[in-house]
Amino acid sequence: MSAHILLASGSQIRAQLLRQAAVPFEVAVARVDEEAIKAALLAEGASPRDIADALAEAKARKVSAKHPGVLVLGCDQVLDLENQLLSKPTSPEDALEQLKQMRGKRHMLLSAAVIYRDGEPIWRHVGQVRLRMHDSSDAYLTSYVARNWDSIQHAVGAYKLEEEGVRLFSNIEGSYFNVLGLPLVELLNYLGLQGVIDQ
Repeated sequence: MSAHILLASGSQIRAQLLRQAAVPFEVAVARVDEEAIKAALLAEGASPRDIADALAEAKARKVSAKHPGVLVLGCDQVLDLENQLLSKPTSPEDALEQLKQMRGKRHMLLSAAVIYRDGEPIWRHVGQVRLRMHDSSDAYLTSYVARNWDSIQHAVGAYKLEEEGVRLFSNIEGSYFNVLGLPLVELLNYLGLQGVIDQ
């Protein structure tokens, strides 16, 4: 048995994870003002976890309104460094500054997923990964950004674990799928229980 799932995200990594897990889906990118939502929630003192969840929900809700009866999956990922939210770097200089802020410290990646149907949320999960960075030298971080800028400019925290970014870390606790931005195991469990995919 299969059902129509819409992924309310333009993320190629999330689409690839679903494809590799043989989940039938189509993409319908949600047009939401993420920065405005984030700024409003930060002004209210919302936690990074709640911000990730709210952003994922906003995307799912927006697409669900136009597609009745369809399961819509909204996703978002935020980086929590000592209760400070880090976003995608805006320049190589910004990327280097973020990496210097994180080196030698532990931070968390929070990957939220929310499913909507008929304008209502029916499932949600926020996956959490704890990562500790090496106390890397300025020279290495500078050369890392120079080599990898084309790729890391789209990544929260200015690194990709599936690429050279893995060398930045001394310890990682949590699911690799959450690092990539999707709590995949929990999502598949839910879809299986609902009969959307075979299990």
